[in-house]
Amino acid sequence: MQVFNLGDVVEMRKQHPCGSYEWEIIRLGADIKIKCLGCERIVMLSRQKFQKGIKKVVKSNEIS
Repeated sequence: MQVFNLGDVVEMRKQHPCGSYEWEIIRLGADIKIKCLGCERIVMLSRQKFQKGIKKVVKSNEIS
């Protein structure tokens, strides 16, 4: 299981209608809230749906 942090930028498998693949994680918990970097739309997904739809982490915001 991959660990995510607030502020991570991830690439999703499916394209958003605005044309962007990149999303920023803005809330973590049982559900994950992500913001589209193309149009600023905010979407909330269950953790299972998020982990199925993620392709890769583009930019990691590691907490030291």
